[in-house]
Amino acid sequence: DADIVVYVGCGERGNEMTDVLMEFPKLKDPRSDEPLMRRSVLIANTSNMPVAAREASVYTGITIAEYFRDMGYTVALMADSTSRWAEAMREISTRLEEMPAEEGYPAYLAARIAAFYERAGRVECRGNPSREGTLSIIGSVSPPGGDLSDSVVQATLHVVKVFWSLQGRLAYQRHFPAIDWLTSYSFYKEYLKDCFEDKDQGQEMQELTVQAMSLLEQEAELLEIVRLVGAEALSPADRLTLETARSIREDFLHQNAFHEVDT
Repeated sequence: DADIVVYVGCGERGNEMTDVLMEFPKLKDPRSDEPLMRRSVLIANTSNMPVAAREASVYTGITIAEYFRDMGYTVALMADSTSRWAEAMREISTRLEEMPAEEGYPAYLAARIAAFYERAGRVECRGNPSREGTLSIIGSVSPPGGDLSDSVVQATLHVVKVFWSLQGRLAYQRHFPAIDWLTSYSFYKEYLKDCFEDKDQGQEMQELTVQAMSLLEQEAELLEIVRLVGAEALSPADRLTLETARSIREDFLHQNAFHEVDT
């Protein structure tokens, strides 16, 4: 529901950025039925551009987003991908002969990533007329081989409040969106109950969420046993747990891209 969307393609493949620049002007905003480009800003930086431009693209995007936020708009910034931004910092640091840290990244990598995400938030703007603007930052991290122990991933996890882990195995199983519910998290869950007019209903929703996550965690452990010794070794209660968890996955976590409600 953002008023302004700023998309930064940092180090993207040239053909992918071409597709974005060609297709976006054709898209219609479902809210106003006007061209989506009326409220979008696209910053294209391809992988064959200089690394200095790759680093500058992220800061250009966040500065433009802050400009619209200070005008009182609700702004969403999408940076794809911060991993390639970090690689650009590593290459520039190497050319400057700075002391490398873990995996060759500069020692200030974590500080730069934290400073970037900390520019998000809600502000009350000074001056007249009085206005309030918000800025949300959505950054994608693409570690090599999906390794969550990568330096960029760890530096990001230390500062962000919401993390969605996309897993290839879920995509291969045709489970979309391919978000791993065991490694993803949100620190805002405790505030959801305040969004309900009925506070008791909000509290019940939180309790049901905890129970559902507990069942999904038990399912992961039981599936390991099934792979080793087979489903026949499970007790009736464990089999019921597997069926209940499967129902949660297929009915609540699995979305249909062609369904009006899911999309």
